[in-house]
Amino acid sequence: MKSKLLSLILLLVIFVGCSEKSVEVTVPIPDEEPEVPKEEIVADKINSGGWDDTRISDAVTWKYHHFTDLFSSNQSITIIEVNLQKNPELDISYVTSGFLRTSEAAKNEAAVAAVNGSFFDTGAGGSTVFFKKDGEIINYTRDGFDSFRENSGFAVTKAGNVSVVKRPTAGWETTEAENLLVSGPLLVYDGEVVSQLPENFNSTRHPRTAVCVTENNHLLATVVDGRSTKARGMTTEELALVMKVLDCEEAMNMDGGGSSTAWAKNHGVVNYPSDNGQFDHKGERGVATVITFGNAGE
Repeated sequence: MKSKLLSLILLLVIFVGCSEKSVEVTVPIPDEEPEVPKEEIVADKINSGGWDDTRISDAVTWKYHHFTDLFSSNQSITIIEVNLQKNPELDISYVTSGFLRTSEAAKNEAAVAAVNGSFFDTGAGGSTVFFKKDGEIINYTRDGFDSFRENSGFAVTKAGNVSVVKRPTAGWETTEAENLLVSGPLLVYDGEVVSQLPENFNSTRHPRTAVCVTENNHLLATVVDGRSTKARGMTTEELALVMKVLDCEEAMNMDGGGSSTAWAKNHGVVNYPSDNGQFDHKGERGVATVITFGNAGE
């Protein structure tokens, strides 16, 4: 019995081994899930709730949230939201030499909130980019300054209208706004993210400050903390995506790094400035320009 079984197995092996034909077995592969766009992922995280809201005045609200998985990292974001429909007072404080702290400028102007402004000379102080106040040109962009870091402007007209504008082909001198603080790069324009140049300034994560105007005429002054394990900071591409998700029609990058500061009345510095190397509210750096927000006008 055993010899017959062995013979049968042997014949089967020989038959299979000598056969020139093979049987193909097709295993159906399920359709791959479509990749979720990065913007959709960011929007889901930004809009998922959990923001701390503090009303500072009738027109100004301070918002804060700490994310543990935004861009696969810890992110600390502060937003000063200003309802422009309520005609709040807006001003740009400045020094032509030396330094001015965001908190100092806010107190001097009796403001309810403030954020740092644009780029400045870290040695002597004073702005390094084009700046016009009350129709008078205070400063021109220095020769050799990176053009992509001064391709947008925070403009405020005499009537109080606020906008983020592109650099005109003919130069900033041709801009009609009575008050104009230049910075960059431009992040969002006509509701779409602006492509960023492959420069270290853009591609390295840093603390960042950005301003924008939304479709419903709110100004968002957004401060992203960085240089800490608790807050990694963002590239300009990441920052642009956040600003678009926040419904910005036009948005621009301001000065960042240790300069990024947000201040609110009765609360003081409310973000985590990195100039002291600590994740606390004490690392504020002196700057050259500060955007302040006052009480709503009549």
